Amino acid sequence: MAGHRLEAAADTVHWGYLDAALKPLLTVDSGDTVTISTVSGGPALIPKPGSGFYVPDALTAIHNAVQPRLGGSHILTGPVAVRGAKAGQVLEVRIRSIELHYDWGYNAIRPQSGALPNDFPEMRVIHIPLDKERMIGKMSWGAEIPLKPFFGIMAVAPPKAWGPLSSQPPRKNGGNIDNKELVAWSTLYLPIHVDGALFSCGDGHGAQGDGEVCINAIETGLIGTFELHVRGDMTLEWPMAETPTHVMTMAFDPDLDDCVVIALRDMIKLICSRTGISREDAYTLCSLAADLRVTQVVNGSKGIHIMLEKKYLARP
Repeated sequence: MAGHRLEAAADTVHWGYLDAALKPLLTVDSGDTVTISTVSGGPALIPKPGSGFYVPDALTAIHNAVQPRLGGSHILTGPVAVRGAKAGQVLEVRIRSIELHYDWGYNAIRPQSGALPNDFPEMRVIHIPLDKERMIGKMSWGAEIPLKPFFGIMAVAPPKAWGPLSSQPPRKNGGNIDNKELVAWSTLYLPIHVDGALFSCGDGHGAQGDGEVCINAIETGLIGTFELHVRGDMTLEWPMAETPTHVMTMAFDPDLDDCVVIALRDMIKLICSRTGISREDAYTLCSLAADLRVTQVVNGSKGIHIMLEKKYLARP
């Protein structure tokens, strides 16, 4: 299969939104790999000159030439079309590698945002040195945070009828999922809504806890290599994922209770389809062995993901 590369630049990014009307920058065949570089951070969030941190020229060029839209803060590289992908199919995104693009990340606390919107009245931005050799983030108070980089946003285009949408809330087409399990060697499955699929990514995170409670992780630029496969043998309503050890269903909604219902029903369906056991047995298995986790609570639509070890999916 062929390999391709797409660099973040002023003419290859869309800032703050997703839209089925975006023209593909690259068209690849199913099974091809694409290496995509991404940048993160608006002008107020990057280190000042003389800080000693590396700020890519592409990020400055994007600030000068591209305007954010629809209130989204995310600078997304893409889209990439996959030849032969049709609406109603599934895009299988195999994440082959994720590398740091910066030697720094930022974290911000914003008044009226996050899980505690009224508790912190002042804006605060900090810059966190990233040690690529040791794969740690060095906090100002001495703590060292292990880096486990992942893309907060991986998305296909939304349906055309939805028009342009802010990148802030996650939706059925993926987007701002902020799921820390989607590291290298995991696989994300996204329901396709328009022909070509139109895959974009960005919102690089160096490390994040479930919840992402102050609205930021360690926000940074990343370079990812993805193997994109069109799955005509699958249908999905909501994204799902696999790690080397677990399967995962997920859902997004302003109400966490509704997220739980959607993700749990999808996990029961997944268990039944792979094992042949009854819905009742699958429900019991979820109660005994599945982990229900809060993905994030700060993006308008909150997230739940349910994880089950693959060993439970062997047919009896």
